[in-house]
Amino acid sequence: MNIVAVISEELKIKTWQTENVIKLLDEGCTVPFIARYRKESHGTLDDQSIRVISERLEYLRNLQKRKEEIYSAIEKQEKMTPEIADSLEKATTMVEIEDIYRPFKQKKKTRASVAKEKGLEPLAEYIYSQQEDSVKLEIFAEQFINEEKEVNTVEDAINGALDIIAEYISDNAEIRRRLRNLFLVTGKIEIKAVDEENENVYDRYYNYTEPVEKIADHRILAIDRGEKEDFLKVKVSIDHAKAINVIRMLTLKNNNALSQKVMMAGEDACDRLILPSVEREIRSMLTQRAAESAIRNFSNNLKPLLMQPPIKNKVAIGLDPGYRTGCKVAVVDKTGKVLDTGVIYVTHSQEQKEKAKELLKKFIEKYSVDIIAIGNGTASKETEIFTAELLRSVDREVSYMVVSEAGASVYSASKLAAEEFPQFDVALRSAVSIARRLQDPLAELVKIDPKAIVYRGRKVL
Repeated sequence: MNIVAVISEELKIKTWQTENVIKLLDEGCTVPFIARYRKESHGTLDDQSIRVISERLEYLRNLQKRKEEIYSAIEKQEKMTPEIADSLEKATTMVEIEDIYRPFKQKKKTRASVAKEKGLEPLAEYIYSQQEDSVKLEIFAEQFINEEKEVNTVEDAINGALDIIAEYISDNAEIRRRLRNLFLVTGKIEIKAVDEENENVYDRYYNYTEPVEKIADHRILAIDRGEKEDFLKVKVSIDHAKAINVIRMLTLKNNNALSQKVMMAGEDACDRLILPSVEREIRSMLTQRAAESAIRNFSNNLKPLLMQPPIKNKVAIGLDPGYRTGCKVAVVDKTGKVLDTGVIYVTHSQEQKEKAKELLKKFIEKYSVDIIAIGNGTASKETEIFTAELLRSVDREVSYMVVSEAGASVYSASKLAAEEFPQFDVALRSAVSIARRLQDPLAELVKIDPKAIVYRGRKVL
């Protein structure tokens, strides 16, 4: 496989660009380093293109390595043929090469392996050839009767041979490829409740059906969670007749009694071996696709939060709004050092509001406050209205801004926050974080687990 040519064709870039990027990656250079400091080597490629090259390079090298391992394993069994070698060379995915290798794998004990131990493989090959009629089959099968091996009748011998044929069919790479495509194009995800009377966040998926090719990634993740938490039962189904027809087209050579036996084995292979296996592959494929999509969306949502422009050299007040427990207040200097803290009640009585105004005016005058950061959580709107009224009565020019408080509560209860502010209550640490994330969002948000910043601890359906 010419990896450079494959990547260049996929990304529609010049061969020399791919070669130079691969060379730099092999030398240990990182994607950001190549994107910023080695532009003369790759021309106009941005960091995303270089990252794709890096990922595809790793995948294709692993693919090539696995091809060589499979080729060697089949060759050791002395079963390598020009057709198998050609199929391996043309395979472009791990799934394809594993399908090619499937017939040659050392399997655990199966019905087919038991039948082979009983010496029924020649009978299976005779039936699969589909060259004789049923009378001759029974005569031919008699020679395989062996009470010591628990083959007591002609029927036992034929059934064992059909188990072997079912495994032949199950291991057929072309049949699996076509059925996999059938799942992807015509398959449906069917979801039922484990207990329909149990109301929960997944009840919208009770008795839910959607085509595989249309289901959104976020629904896949929600369904997976519901199944993992034992609220949902999930299966992927296809038209059974179409699946059987695929097997019929690829296995039947004649229209005689032996062909009927092969078709019986094909139906058994379809229901017992192929469909459950391919269904698991499709579920895994959908989950992987959905997870990758979620990571991309997560990255897209996180980047603007982290890259908000800082407001430098300003003394700030952070307000962490709340109803019952009040609004937590923290004053920080231009470097983020905490100068003072307090709690005010802006949603309670008028008397409490007046006390709140007095405290904030005192802080503004004492510390020459320039800006006020208001968290956008519970009671944010009421706190914003209160702040706007307050600033109209303040002589000093002070601005305010509503900022995302996502992850503030997570940070305030973290080990890092406890080490940084051992003297403060958890709620006051949140107010400090809110003030600082207006002064320098990136410096403050890197302290928090990214998933707490984007999703704020909530599961999204």
